[in-house]
Amino acid sequence: MIFVSMLWITGHSPTACKADPVNCRLWAEPRLPDLYIDGDFVIGGIFSMHYYMRSDMSFRELRFVRAMEFAIHEINNRTDLLPGITLGYQIHDSCAEVPMTIKAAFQLANGMEPFFNDTDSCSKSAAAAVPALVGETASTPSMSMARILGLFGIPQVIKSLTKLYNIKVPTSAALARMVKHFGWTWIGAVRSDSDYGNNGMASFLKAAQQEGICVEYSESYYRTQPRSKLERVANVIRTSTARVIVAFLASGDLRFLLEELAKQPPPPMQWIGSESWIIETELLRFNMCAGAIGFGIPRSVIPGFREFLLDLSPAQALKSPLLTEFWESSFSCSLKGSSEGARECDGSEDIRALQNPYTDTSQLRATNLVYKATYAIAHAIHGVICNDTQCDKSAKFTPWQIFQELKRVNFTTKNGYQVSFDSSGDPVAIYELINWQFMKDGSLDFVAVGHYDASRPRGQEFSMSRAISWMGRQTEVPRSVCSESCPAGTRKAVQKGKPVCCFDCIQCAEGEISNKTGYSLNCVPCPPEFWPNTQRDSCLPKPVEFLSWDDTLSIILIVFSISGAFIAVCVTAVFYKHRTSPIVRANNSELSFLLLFSLTLCFLCSLTFIGQPSEWSCMLRHIAFGITFVLCISCVLGKTIVVLMAFRATLPGSNAMKWFGPPQQRLSVLTFTLIQVLICVIWLTTSPPFPFKNLKHYKERIILECGLGSAIGFWAVLGYIGFLALVCFILAFLARKLPDNFNEAKFITFSMLIFCAVWITFIPSYVSSPGKFTVAVEVFAILASSFSLFICIFAPKCFVIVFRPEQNTKKHLMGKVPSKAP
Repeated sequence: MIFVSMLWITGHSPTACKADPVNCRLWAEPRLPDLYIDGDFVIGGIFSMHYYMRSDMSFRELRFVRAMEFAIHEINNRTDLLPGITLGYQIHDSCAEVPMTIKAAFQLANGMEPFFNDTDSCSKSAAAAVPALVGETASTPSMSMARILGLFGIPQVIKSLTKLYNIKVPTSAALARMVKHFGWTWIGAVRSDSDYGNNGMASFLKAAQQEGICVEYSESYYRTQPRSKLERVANVIRTSTARVIVAFLASGDLRFLLEELAKQPPPPMQWIGSESWIIETELLRFNMCAGAIGFGIPRSVIPGFREFLLDLSPAQALKSPLLTEFWESSFSCSLKGSSEGARECDGSEDIRALQNPYTDTSQLRATNLVYKATYAIAHAIHGVICNDTQCDKSAKFTPWQIFQELKRVNFTTKNGYQVSFDSSGDPVAIYELINWQFMKDGSLDFVAVGHYDASRPRGQEFSMSRAISWMGRQTEVPRSVCSESCPAGTRKAVQKGKPVCCFDCIQCAEGEISNKTGYSLNCVPCPPEFWPNTQRDSCLPKPVEFLSWDDTLSIILIVFSISGAFIAVCVTAVFYKHRTSPIVRANNSELSFLLLFSLTLCFLCSLTFIGQPSEWSCMLRHIAFGITFVLCISCVLGKTIVVLMAFRATLPGSNAMKWFGPPQQRLSVLTFTLIQVLICVIWLTTSPPFPFKNLKHYKERIILECGLGSAIGFWAVLGYIGFLALVCFILAFLARKLPDNFNEAKFITFSMLIFCAVWITFIPSYVSSPGKFTVAVEVFAILASSFSLFICIFAPKCFVIVFRPEQNTKKHLMGKVPSKAP
């Protein structure tokens, strides 16, 4: 693989290499590393020590370089890690440019020799090829380098990531979690138009979508693009409604954007920063970013590192062009005439008095990553070439073995940091939460306000240690939503053509609630026995409806029921007192007393329909009603038959009354009643009435009623009563014109007519009446039919007994009293 990649550089085929070894050479002279030292195994390093080919040096990047040097110096002096082995390094300057990065990557892969030997068929590069390297700190060059080194199988370790083929930005998911943590659902997004910005933003947007976060706009910019593009991005930010902006920008790109925004400042915005700029001191001059928050690599202390940095003399600086440039730039002097027009350094320069990013070890964040990355590679090499007792410096291994071993390393650095990687080459994402806060002197500075640990349970990743200062020095978390969260009792309806975070709040449908303020798409239906309150934010037990004793309608029915029973008892007393009188004796006193008794029961049985239904009350009310009414109708039917038989008995030679005397009357009443009792027993044993909660008739309340059990049983009971009433009506109708001064058949006819009319009307009313009115209709039908029988049959007799005693004579009943002359 290395050979193929090398020939891609040289432009020759393997055949040409074998035929003409002289032609198997590099086309250009290799560029010497900016810093290097020999060793048994050489580790590569690529850093952006200059941002452009001719720009000033980055002292911060130089500190990273020296951290790698310091780590290798420590490793070479250890006896427990790579004992007897000396590590070397080759460090190149990429100038933060992708072409320079790729060139340096190829050179580290191919080595320094311009010609290649064909004795091994060009199957490997020169001995200087590195097994692993500490990669670029800038993400875009690092990604480009990863794609090249992946072809060679050479791993790079950077930003705590071990990567061979792919580079991802680890803070993307963490930033999405942070946005969700603070309740922002409506944000803007800007990114560098580079691998870092585009890949990082793509990962962030994917994670944000999973968290339910909407993005109003997503703009990109790169510092080499036309100014018109920069102005357009700035105008989008100014006119946006989102108050939170996530910036996946390189610090240089962000600086250009902030300078453009400063010309016409937008409303206060909450900036969310990626690790590329959130701790960039050069950006602290932009007060519009006050309150910015983002993830920074945790601060650390590297014992002995500051002394190592300051242990630099002019003589040592002259050994390296980079250190020479640093010395001359820091003290504005020339070392032995290396800079024209500058004063010569005279030895009075004090490096300890310098205050620049090189000497600033108070914020060792990425520096510690370089330190850990170097140690990780050393531990991987140790795992490949060393056993329990010794290491073999002549051992042969491939970069791929180092990559596999890197994924297994697990150690703790001297400054107490755990280093390990998962199978994908990712470490546990642990960050400091950095906040830009105003100090007492009015300047902006970085303040660590908490930590983020991806290994903790979901929802507990954040731990806060200090209060956050938000945009505009607010103490409360700013709001950034497209639509305010829906109050309890409503659901959200997404506005057509807009993101899901833009919505209207619609009241929950009937029977449904939403008991949380938020962004629920659906309301939750209440359980069957519950119903929403007016606000539709909680389910309340449905009111249970039945014909209770204290109901006004119930009281009225109770009064009529007791009154009817009382009147029936009073009439019984009157009849009993005048039982020997002609009018009582002429109308079959035995059946009359039995009829009064049954009517009393009919009045009283209506009371069983009032009150909360229970298992016993449901059975009692229907059975008592069915039997008492059959007993009542049987008595009326017996009286009707007696009238007919009495008329026939007056005919010459007729002995009809002997066939329907008192014993037969008693037997007929008993027989008719027993038939109803049998029907009721069958009903009770097969499928009796039972109490149940009717949840269908009304949505908002429960009707507690008695189920019929067997509908056939119920209608059989009613049908039998109706049959007897119809027979009684027909017989009474036939006997209505019999010659008698006091023909009882007339009154029975009227009573049966009213009785049948009541119950014919009852059926549709019973079926259509809602709730407790169903029971009320049934009670009304019982009382109405009972009163009709009572009034039509007994009222005329009582009137004569009490108010017209002179008519209560046998002669008057026989029609033998002469009428008075006019």
